[in-house]
Parts: sequence; C-alpha cells; structure tokens
Amino acid sequence: MPTDKPRIVLLDGGMGQALAQRSRRPVSPLWSAQVMLDEPQLVTAVHRDFIASGARVITVNGYSATPQRLARDGDPDLFEPLHAAALSAARQAREESGRDVRIAGCLPPLVASFHPDSVPDDATCLRDYRRIVALQAPGVDLFLCETMSLAREACAAAVAAAESGLPVWVAFTVDDGDGTRLRSGEPLAEAAREAVAAGAERVLVNCSVPERVTQGMGELAGLGVPFGGYANAFTSVAPLQPGGTVDSLSARTDLGPDAYAAHALRWVAQGATLVGGCCEVGPEHIATLAERLSAEGYRLVAY
Repeated sequence: MPTDKPRIVLLDGGMGQALAQRSRRPVSPLWSAQVMLDEPQLVTAVHRDFIASGARVITVNGYSATPQRLARDGDPDLFEPLHAAALSAARQAREESGRDVRIAGCLPPLVASFHPDSVPDDATCLRDYRRIVALQAPGVDLFLCETMSLAREACAAAVAAAESGLPVWVAFTVDDGDGTRLRSGEPLAEAAREAVAAGAERVLVNCSVPERVTQGMGELAGLGVPFGGYANAFTSVAPLQPGGTVDSLSARTDLGPDAYAAHALRWVAQGATLVGGCCEVGPEHIATLAERLSAEGYRLVAY
C-alpha cells in the first residue's frame, strides 16, 4: 500500500435525515431532538450503522437542542435531558461497535440553520455555547462547531469549545452559488482564519451542495491547518425557515453513493483530510466513500 498518501478522517453522515426516514412519527420543528424522547433506540442504531460503514468520527445528536430552539419549539426544561440522552446514544453505539471511534460534541447554529440574520448578539452566543459545552464536554473527544453561516457565531462557538481543553473543529456552510463565501456573504477564507484565531485547529465546509464544497476547499487549502468537507444532498435549503421542518426540502436524485464519493475524492485531491456527509447522506454513502478511499491507498483514521 502506498505510504505517501495522507491519512483521512472519515466522518459520519446526516443524522437528522436518517432519523426522518426511519421514524414512524412526523417531522417536528425540533427535527432530530424529538426522536431522543420518542424513539431513542433509533439514534443509537443510526450511529451504529455509520460506524459499521466506516465512519471514524460520529457527532452527538444534539443539533436542535439549543436553548433558543427549545424555547421556541419545545420545552426549555428538556435542555439537559436531551443532551444527556444524545451523549448516551453515541457512547452506546461506540461501545457496541468495538471500534476506534471518536465522538464529536455538536455546537450548531443557536436559532436556525442557513439564516445568519437570526444569530443572537455575541454575549448571548458565548453564554449559550458555554452551556452546551458544559453538558457535552465530559462525554466527547472533540467539539464540532457546524453549519456556521456567520463568522462571529463560529468564533463564539470556537471560544466556548476551546475553553473545555478539547480539540475544536469549525465547519462553515457556504452560499450555494459561490463556495468562496459564507451564506452571510463573508469570505470563507477570512472567516476560517478568524475561527482558527478563536481556537479551531481544523476547518471545514459543510451542509452545502458538493459542487460548492469543492470550490470551498480551494479557500481553505492555504490556511496551514487540516481542512475538509461534508456536503448535503438537498436541491436547495432556501425553503427552510426558522422554526420550519425539513419536509419542506427535496433531495437530489443525482447524488447516490458513487456520485457523492466522486465529489469527496475531489476534496481529498485538493488536500482535504477530513471528509464525510451531511443531510441526505446516509450510511450507504459513507460505506462507498470508505471503500473508494481505501482502494486508492488512503488510510482511514479516527483523528
């Protein structure tokens, strides 16, 4: 096997959409968090399936369990129980797998995905990210600040995560028409530099169409830190409004496992060392990507 190729960290895929496909219950504004209450065994099963497919990093199912979303769409008193359940599901899946897998804590947009205009003020962001970090830090190996559409929200999440002493990764969502810019319009490269200064040791592009993730890799390649990407397979995220449900979105029909793997291998060819999937990218996609990477001589590692 070639020894000159970089080691690749393979992330998992989209938890929320996998749960929506398996759950018997209708999708709610709380998205995947509601399943932690109604069908927690499904969360463990999805984690387990991603691990079996080859993922070396799984992210806790806490994406929609922020103080703001629970206040708007559910019950604020569920904040601690939901995070405890999410950590338990991830740990159980790892233990049952018997594999060398890292668990990533999840620091998502506090109010809504893809809407930089909904981001709270800096003090509120820092306060509430610290609340999430305090709950998750004892049970995770690193923190993933993901789907960041605004630089200052990413920096607040990175600062809060770095205070835990754990490794911090920051993933930005970019404009689906211009992968060099965040959905806020800010330059991706500049936002990534700010995140690194705030404590991130690795930077990524996520929850954007794969074509724009490919474009974003060129912006991250010169930062001097490990980088990567994990795309969604939606036709567009424009219909999803704050408090809305994911059943308003449609999946692309041209991003099966082989097609998605081809995109991810382009990111690796550009120097990416972290790849995986986001919404509508399931265990079968990750399995195919793992096979393709291994066949090309890349060694898959957990960190």
